[in-house]
Amino acid sequence: MMMRRALHIIYIGIALWLCLTKAYAQQERNKAVAWSAEYGWEYTVKAGLNVGGTSPLPLPREIRSIDSYNPMLCILLEGDIKKWLGAERRWGVMLGLRLENKGMQTKATVKNYGMEIIGNGGEKLRGNWTGGVQTKVEISYFTVPLTALYRLNQRIIFSAGPYFSVATSRGFSGYVYEGYLREINPTGTKVEFTGDNQASYDFSKDVRRFQWGLQAGAEWRAFLHLIVFADLAWGLNDIFQAGFDTITFGMYPIYLNVGFGYAF
Repeated sequence: MMMRRALHIIYIGIALWLCLTKAYAQQERNKAVAWSAEYGWEYTVKAGLNVGGTSPLPLPREIRSIDSYNPMLCILLEGDIKKWLGAERRWGVMLGLRLENKGMQTKATVKNYGMEIIGNGGEKLRGNWTGGVQTKVEISYFTVPLTALYRLNQRIIFSAGPYFSVATSRGFSGYVYEGYLREINPTGTKVEFTGDNQASYDFSKDVRRFQWGLQAGAEWRAFLHLIVFADLAWGLNDIFQAGFDTITFGMYPIYLNVGFGYAF
């Protein structure tokens, strides 16, 4: 009996300690939130999707048609710090860190498209391809956005500014089908691929590691802490490294980031 009462007392003590600890932690969080609000600091975490593609602008004459497009599942996770300025807190700046994937799959019909294919024996053939091209782009980035903020009202915020990305994994590959390759130049030796014959290519190692561009968008505070956002991110430098001349035109990542977040 004495042992049972002692255990009851211990359980009650632990329960009281947990309640007090929880209450103290909540009080400290409330103080931190109040301090942040007083000095214009705000923190958000976000999750969402990237929808878009990597494309030349405008489409060059080598690309005669886009036959299919698959945006793939590209996920982003982001944490942001906002600093509001002035007494009215209408203008501000935001610094973030985003982990994201950008990718797509396309099929296109091309003519005299710069290409380096890998033969069945592992040999490489370079020249101009006419026919079908399947392309798969998969690139993962650490991205740092740095944007200016404008608060329209208590629910809507607009943002715009540059972003800087470092690629952690790079993928740009595919295959050619139903066509022919002119080796070296448009009048070179003709190598045909018909029926089920295909030849692969892989330019992953030629994708540059550093990418930068501009992004602009808005976020809407649906509830006290829940936000919904959309940003258009437009790359301003070619995804391929300087000196890569197999594909003769620049290609730029253009993606719409959409998702939701939590504001502290």
